[in-house]
Amino acid sequence: AVHEGQVVSAQELTELLQPLFTQNSRNLVLFLQDRLSIDDFTYFSESYGNKNPFQNEILQSSPSSLVLPAVDCKATRYLLNVLQESGDWKLTNVTDLSVSQLEVNTSNPNVLVVQLQPLASDLKEISTLEAIAENDKIIGRVTMDLQERGIHFSVIYTAVRPSRSFRRTDVVAELRRQLMAAEEEESLSYPPLNITTGNYTCILFYASNFSLKANSSVLIDLTNATFLTQNVDISASECSDSNTTVSLKYTKPVNGISSLEIRFLMTNKFYEVSARRWSTLDSVEIVQDGEKLAKFNVSGISAPAEYSFHCQLVGTSNLYPARLVPSNNEAKNWDVFISKLQIQGFNIINNQFSYASDCAGFFTPGIWMGLVTSIILLWILTYGIHMVMQLTTNSRFDDPKGPALSVPQTE
Repeated sequence: AVHEGQVVSAQELTELLQPLFTQNSRNLVLFLQDRLSIDDFTYFSESYGNKNPFQNEILQSSPSSLVLPAVDCKATRYLLNVLQESGDWKLTNVTDLSVSQLEVNTSNPNVLVVQLQPLASDLKEISTLEAIAENDKIIGRVTMDLQERGIHFSVIYTAVRPSRSFRRTDVVAELRRQLMAAEEEESLSYPPLNITTGNYTCILFYASNFSLKANSSVLIDLTNATFLTQNVDISASECSDSNTTVSLKYTKPVNGISSLEIRFLMTNKFYEVSARRWSTLDSVEIVQDGEKLAKFNVSGISAPAEYSFHCQLVGTSNLYPARLVPSNNEAKNWDVFISKLQIQGFNIINNQFSYASDCAGFFTPGIWMGLVTSIILLWILTYGIHMVMQLTTNSRFDDPKGPALSVPQTE
């Protein structure tokens, strides 16, 4: 029994799923979405006038089922770590959304992690309803294929983070600033990508959304593969005191692309004007299938060498504060979107990010508008005071008992 408002912790989820780990046929299929909440099943149903995107009847046809309204964001990563540490389970990441050529050895326990496409990215290329319907079809194809093979399996359908957030009732009396900080801290559902040289951490890389778009049509979401399941090859990354290269290699990220490598090239130089060393992200390179090289020059990404760099939006759009500018023709075929980027390639202490230098300048557009408006109002006030001070009163008045007062035109 799950009580209303209860959030199942990672340890509680592992205990609830113990029957799956002890049965004879141990094959687990994990369908992982970027965002999902229990209310989505009602909101996107036909009762709200929408065409219900959930057409699979796996829950009804299953001999046993468990529905948990709310689960801790860290539970999925914790569950995968527990299964991998046990040593018996074989973890397989299915990124091309096809298991027809996947070999499943039923003699050993298997975990198939199927990465579903994101529901609503900031690129706004696909609606949430259409994305859920497409993911529902993917779930149906995968489960049908396994059933036709005669493989017994269990299914978990969950997400990295909730799609709907609610105000916490236990901190209503706290200040709003503290509440926002607590909610933001809880939304961090995965640690940054840690690149080491031996026992030394030389690069830290984090983003809440890491997406590419090829030829203005093919959307490639690399967030889960990079940070959650870490289905990425970082062996080609290099570290030194003056140059750092972050190399992220993906195998079959989407249909039609066999390999994809993304490189972030950073330098650490001494500048005499500021009398200190600065780390700068000079360029970003995208290598498709080992031959097509797209290179971007970077503007606005630099920080003191002792700091990390943080920016809310980084990409190819002109509206972003930190922009990637195409430097060759191949780069014009790619659109890059990175939200909440934080990167540090030098002087890492205790495997943690240092103080972040943000891409937003001190004088934001709001501050500039406030200053301009204040200057205009101050000028109007000054002009009004000046005009009031120019007013003079009469120095001579009419005497009703004497002759009429005559004021010459010259006065």
